[in-house]
Amino acid sequence: MKRPTLEAVAARAGVSRATVSRVVNGQMTVTPQIRDAVMRAVDELGYVPNSAARSLVTQRTDSIALVVSEPPTRVFSEDPMFSTVIRSASLELEAADKQVVLMLGGSAQSHARIERYIASGHVDGVMLISMHGADPLPSAIARMGVPVVSYGRPAVPVPLPYVDNDNVGGAVKAVRHLLDSGRRRIATIAGPQDMIGGQDRLKGYRDALRESDRRSIVAVGDFTRESGAVAMRHLLQDDPDLDAVFVANDLMAIGALQTLRQAGRRVPDDVAVVGFDDIEAARYTEPPLTTIRHPIIEQAAAMVRLLLGLFKDGPADPVILPTELVVRGSA
Repeated sequence: MKRPTLEAVAARAGVSRATVSRVVNGQMTVTPQIRDAVMRAVDELGYVPNSAARSLVTQRTDSIALVVSEPPTRVFSEDPMFSTVIRSASLELEAADKQVVLMLGGSAQSHARIERYIASGHVDGVMLISMHGADPLPSAIARMGVPVVSYGRPAVPVPLPYVDNDNVGGAVKAVRHLLDSGRRRIATIAGPQDMIGGQDRLKGYRDALRESDRRSIVAVGDFTRESGAVAMRHLLQDDPDLDAVFVANDLMAIGALQTLRQAGRRVPDDVAVVGFDDIEAARYTEPPLTTIRHPIIEQAAAMVRLLLGLFKDGPADPVILPTELVVRGSA
């Protein structure tokens, strides 16, 4: 069956081809009566606009790049937070009639490919996720003049709009909870220090301990379960008398629980554990994990709204979302 053309719609509506083009491309220079006639003809004929031709007229692709600067194994199998962010952002973009282009930037080669793709004009905007301090993409994209927002405060000195949660405040809540429950030797497993989330959660931990005049006991992981297990072993070796640990994300906290169990330490009797993120698995650990909940779904949706707002309104202020303590059995 032959696909309906713009000319066929114009004939059915009794208007010119140019008028139909203005209507289907969203221009507001026609009367409501003519717009209604055109849209009735579109529905009756089953006309679908040619996206390639439309992009030549509107200078828009209606596509958004979702760039995750991590290797595929981390995104698709190791960290459930990524799937939540990608799914939530995609649903929000689809509701706005935008196409999502998922791009993974876990290597120098993939970074170069992403830069070429964006510079070629294939997308209208970019959303950046999981940026590390030395990542060249934020600066490169900013120089292209393409609208871009970041999931989390960027680690590089580039004025990008971003949506983040209160990482410092959330870490303070976690440590205060441990202090209020009588814990005195509170360690932390910090996240990678080339990421703002890792830096800010470590700062919150130190701020809360400073208020109570207690010393920091720090090991650093990379937000993976394995690194949490290794860091917990190091902490137990360095300070066998510690009685609590604040862990900068739930995956590392799950690894820490495994190490504590292998070492014969009871949780929370001997060592209390608090995580950060409130991923679904936190409810099913043994014991269930006390953690700091940050609104992952809401943060992803807010990132999309921030980007779409850039198309209409230009530069925007950062958006910071609150966190909350979720008390379960581990602390």
